[in-house]
Formats: sequence, C-alpha cells, structure tokens
Amino acid sequence: MKIGNIDLGDRPVLLAPMEDVTDASFRIICRECGASMAYTEFVPSDGLVRDAAKAIAKMHIYPGERPVGIQIYGNDPDAMVEAARMADRAEEIAGGAGCDLIDINFGCPVSKIAGRGAGSGMMREPDKMVEITRRIVEAVGKPVTVKTRLGWDDSSKIIVELAERLQDTGIQALTIHGRTRCQMYKGEADWTLIGKVKENPRMHIPIIGNGDVNSPEKALECFRRYGVDGIMVGRASFGHPWIFREIREFLDKGSLLPPMPVRQRVELAKRQMELSLQMKGPVTGVLEMRRHLSCYFKGLADFRDTRMRLVTEKDPDEVMRLLDYVAQRWGDDASVIDSNVYGV
Repeated sequence: MKIGNIDLGDRPVLLAPMEDVTDASFRIICRECGASMAYTEFVPSDGLVRDAAKAIAKMHIYPGERPVGIQIYGNDPDAMVEAARMADRAEEIAGGAGCDLIDINFGCPVSKIAGRGAGSGMMREPDKMVEITRRIVEAVGKPVTVKTRLGWDDSSKIIVELAERLQDTGIQALTIHGRTRCQMYKGEADWTLIGKVKENPRMHIPIIGNGDVNSPEKALECFRRYGVDGIMVGRASFGHPWIFREIREFLDKGSLLPPMPVRQRVELAKRQMELSLQMKGPVTGVLEMRRHLSCYFKGLADFRDTRMRLVTEKDPDEVMRLLDYVAQRWGDDASVIDSNVYGV
C-alpha cells in the first residue's frame, strides 16, 4: 500500500492517533514493535494559528518514528488551512524531522471536540468537510489523508457517498472508523460499510479500516473479509505496543507469538520511560508515563499495590527501581495477557 510516495508494504498495520496516548515516546515504541506508520496526537488548528506552545510541541517529530503523519482538527476553514501549512513545515516551526503526511481529523467523537463542530462533528456538515479538505490539499505539498466515521448517527451513515467526495478533493488515503459519532466507542464496530467503500469501483485511493482490531486473528479477518488496504490499531495498543509484532507475525507467517513475559514487558516499559524522560524532562516525563505504566502489566495477579506505587511515584530513578522489582518479582510470568487486555 502506498500513500503518495510513502510505501507501507503489503497489508500495513498503523497506529491510530490517540489524544494523551500517542506521544513521540509511544510512537517510537510502536514503530519498533512493528507498526507500519504512526500519527501524532490531535493537534488543534486554532492552537497552531495562535502559536500556542503546546500545540506546536505536538508537531515535533523524531527521526526514529517516521513515517509519521501530523493530525490536525478544527472547524474553521481558514484556521485549518493555515494549520495544515504549518504542519507541512513542521521541521521549521517545531524542530525535529518533519512529517510525511498531514491527516485531517474528522473522526474524534469526544464532546469537547465534536460538540464544537470539529472532529466527527463535521459529519453533520459534509459540504464544509469536503471544502476544508479540498482547500488543505491545494495548500500543502505533502500527501493529505482523512480519518472519519460512518456518519453522525444511525440515520445518517453517509460514508459511502462521502468517501467519493473526499477522494475527489485529492486526498491520498482514507481511514474509516466503523462507528458513528453517537456510538462513541460503544458496541461493536461495524465494518460492513467500510467494505462497501472499498468495493466501490470508483474508489482508487487506499482504504484503511479502524475499530476493534484487538488481536492478530481479528486483523486477518478484516483484511480477508472487507478487502481493506490497511488496518489501524487504536485502544488495543495502549499498554500493549507489541500487538503490532503479534499481528505482523500472524499476517506474514500464520503463527501466533507466545504471550510476552513480564520481564520483557519491563524492558519495553523502561525503554519508553527513557525516551519520555529524554523528550520531556524528569517531571513531565514521569507524569505522562503513568498512563502507560498502569496498563503495561494489566491483568497481572497481586499487582495492585505495585501499580499504585508506579503511578504515584515522582522520582524517575525510583520508578526505574520499581520496574526492576516487577521484573524480579514476576519474572517470566506471562499470565498478564488476558481478555482484559485484548478486549479494550
């Protein structure tokens, strides 16, 4: 599968953009674990236009994470176009290696975004969505892609027609989450309409499916049953970045990797911790690792007290010592892999 000149190989598995999750340290870990491509956290267009430091910092890309896309969101066309231009020049504005493509977020369902008409809130204004996309494609040099949902609610699943209209603007790939905005993340993702978009003979850009890809078996089913060009993994990667390695092994060789022992999880967590500290310093680096550390060992027996210490400790050296203790205490235990992890 290719997005512009970006060759992601056969049946790529991408890391979904997730706010407060897919920071640079996590993106690098997922890429090292086999993710074909990653995306930044959501970058607000109005924040970029105002030169807000936090928004600009989200565009800093490290060499080890490419290929990577910067995802922007908003509902003001002029601000979205200007934000896309800034993302196109991210290496000048935010430093770092720069991105490979610009992704437009028309899919986030949370109220603080969709309620203001951005993200999946745009599903209620398809004409405006198409116009914003067209203007961004015309304004930037890098490939532009879109991530969206089936529709606003069950009575307005417009994705089959909308996909054609978005393609006509010049985007070079489309990711579809198999839920409506009103579903949020509830219920089971419906891939039927994703498959219908892919089956449309007028569609020629890559179609990437998203929603409930939480195991190697599910990944293979999505490729075989719905014919998508790529799949995107979101919540199932949280605390479980090696899911990309597991999926890749199953897609390429048809074999299931054994559950990862705790000792190996600790080494991966320490690697991410080190990256977080390097990128964000000792205070923020520790704080923002807590959400990951609380999930790395989800399902492990008798772990509650240790988890509490991991997510409340402020001293990075002590966090590292706690991780060493986890490796010593639980060692080769692989029972942490269970339905609570795969079923997120």
